[in-house]
Amino acid sequence: MKKANKLLPFIEDIDNIRYAYWKAGKGKRHSKAVLSYQENLDGNLLELQRQIQSGQVQVGQYRYFMIYEPKAREICASSFEEQVLHHTLMNVCHPYFDRKLIPDCYASRKCKGTYAALGRAKKYTRAYTWYLKLDVRKFFASIHHDVLKAQLAVMFKEERLLHIFYQIIDSYEASPGRGLPIGNLTSQYFANHYLSGLDHYVKEKLSIKAYVRYMDDMVLWHDEKSALQSACEAITRYLRNHLRLDMKPMQLNNLVHGLPFLGYRLFPYHGRLLQKSKQRFIKKMNRALDNWQEQSLNDAAAAAQILPLLAFTGHVEAQGLKKSVLLR
Repeated sequence: MKKANKLLPFIEDIDNIRYAYWKAGKGKRHSKAVLSYQENLDGNLLELQRQIQSGQVQVGQYRYFMIYEPKAREICASSFEEQVLHHTLMNVCHPYFDRKLIPDCYASRKCKGTYAALGRAKKYTRAYTWYLKLDVRKFFASIHHDVLKAQLAVMFKEERLLHIFYQIIDSYEASPGRGLPIGNLTSQYFANHYLSGLDHYVKEKLSIKAYVRYMDDMVLWHDEKSALQSACEAITRYLRNHLRLDMKPMQLNNLVHGLPFLGYRLFPYHGRLLQKSKQRFIKKMNRALDNWQEQSLNDAAAAAQILPLLAFTGHVEAQGLKKSVLLR
């Protein structure tokens, strides 16, 4: 495929940078970082334009914090200035990343997401006998900088744009020469792209018809157990030899026992929440209901927390669980 070229005039256009500022500030207009940036808005936008035009961008001003749901992870939040930079780049580069991905790659993509992946997984779970579930050990922390840079150089032609991407990549290390910060917009694009070659390998070389990937969670379906065993061996070799990644222990099982995927356990004709998902649902619902009853949340704020939780349970059989929490 021909390399993307002549993107920089669109990236460094001041209207694109202003739009990136608007996107980066969505949902946090009253935060100190956004208000501070606004005090000299035009000057900050012009400064970012100047950095892009020079090819030398200011990156690496990270703030670290832990989250514990659904599991303990360190989040690395970039400064607001860097968030504007990331949106400035991806406003223009998004379609070039997206077109490299197969339809059954679902994370961090428009019109895709968790529930679309879940729907596809339900379809395959009804159609096949066996599943193979794979995921990468410490995926974001293990992404190899040199491999990622080589991938980007295949896709983009302009040296200045590549140099900006490389500065963002080099601004963070989980270990020498490895790692992307969880939380960055660019990390989502880079991580998805990092495994796009594997997607094509699975579909086109291994001829696996039923395959879904949600970031580094991969599921393959087949009627023959031996075909999935062979696919697992080939994928493990591909990850190690081409991407310098290691796999967690595989899960290979008959679908009558249920497929654990994205917080659910899927059976051929029904589904349940995983035990951890149940516990998380109960904890979050009780907290939201308590805050609403104590009037620390108004009706709108309570609904904004409760409705997504109810939507999460609406994709499987969970009526009893919802009633037990709502009618406590």
